[in-house]
Amino acid sequence: MLFRILLLLILFSYKLSSIASAEAPLTAAFIRDHQLWIKRGNQEIQLTQNRYVYNLQWSYDGRFIGYIDGDEKGEKTDLYIYDTKEKESYQPYIRVVTSDFKWSPINNQLAYNDQGILNVTHIKNGRPQGFENVSLGVSGFEWFPNGKEFIVASQSSLRPTGWGPIPIYRIPVDANLAKDKIKPFYTIQTKEPDLFGIDANYFKWSSDGKWVSFLITPTAAWSADSNTLCVLSSQGKHFQSVGKMLEYKDWFKWAPLANQLAYISGEGRFFVENKKMTIADIPTSKQQKEYTPKGYVDIDLEWYSKDLVVVARSKENKEWKEGPVPTMFTSLYAINIRTGEQQQISFPRKNELDEDPQKVKSYLSFFRRKAEEFKGDVWMKDGITGKEHLWIKNVDSAPVFYDPK
Repeated sequence: MLFRILLLLILFSYKLSSIASAEAPLTAAFIRDHQLWIKRGNQEIQLTQNRYVYNLQWSYDGRFIGYIDGDEKGEKTDLYIYDTKEKESYQPYIRVVTSDFKWSPINNQLAYNDQGILNVTHIKNGRPQGFENVSLGVSGFEWFPNGKEFIVASQSSLRPTGWGPIPIYRIPVDANLAKDKIKPFYTIQTKEPDLFGIDANYFKWSSDGKWVSFLITPTAAWSADSNTLCVLSSQGKHFQSVGKMLEYKDWFKWAPLANQLAYISGEGRFFVENKKMTIADIPTSKQQKEYTPKGYVDIDLEWYSKDLVVVARSKENKEWKEGPVPTMFTSLYAINIRTGEQQQISFPRKNELDEDPQKVKSYLSFFRRKAEEFKGDVWMKDGITGKEHLWIKNVDSAPVFYDPK
């Protein structure tokens, strides 16, 4: 009898384990107490010790995780790579200092900006190792989808008559500082007040690679209140300004299957009002539609499907004028941009807020924290209408998923 009970308990435990594992068969890198961790299915593994980790990025094949080892004052920005196969962290060169790095879309090369010098790593024995110079005078950059070139911005020059235009270049990976290989791609003619800026950054390609979106940012004080979202065709022939928004790179995203750009429109550095989820059809960006109801603000977004956009939404707070900036208690809403139907899909408790929605496979992940805290937990839903459940406890920020396409 006792044997049968033990056998039933073992089988029941195994079944529960299988169910739990099936809840979210995903892989994510995350930060807990400033250290790099990884979660595969239900297993959590700590990968670093005695570091100050931030800015996690997966390589295209999921073998490597790039990250910055910094400090609390923001004075240290050393680039490291964690090799999940060899189970070790290393630097691709003796010391690499950067805060802006990006993996190739086709292999395990890593490009990074070191004080205006764009560099790209070599690949030795399958690992990013060593580097060569690509170009000088670089402010913002991104790989072209072909993995063989970069789109590069250079900050405009201040002249006696004011700030000049912003030059954009198309540069092959093997340029190695050769001027004859560096080709002008487009020149942004800025002017006040309609299209003022001194730099371009946060380049993002549409799903078909025919358009690239980016932000034109003005001088520092002004950029805290207003930046211009723009698009440029892949041949550098057609440029359009789309709208005004804040300098948050996750606040504009391309649709998964169409040349539609979702973004949080609105000026003003405080989130209390004037933050609207807007859809622009590209190239005809004049055909735009706002989906945020009157009396509310949307302050984060994610595409879940070709018709569904998930936003983090809160009530407006126009009464606030001075003093501590009020917390915007956001919960997640799903918006059907085809029918206009909207529904609340996450339900944080009092004094909690949900933010950073991310779609991976069929799942929707989000970061839930208390108002007075920066740390929080990662929650998960299988589908828009699925039941939410806790996936990772006590993390410093939202995780970064490895999601092979």
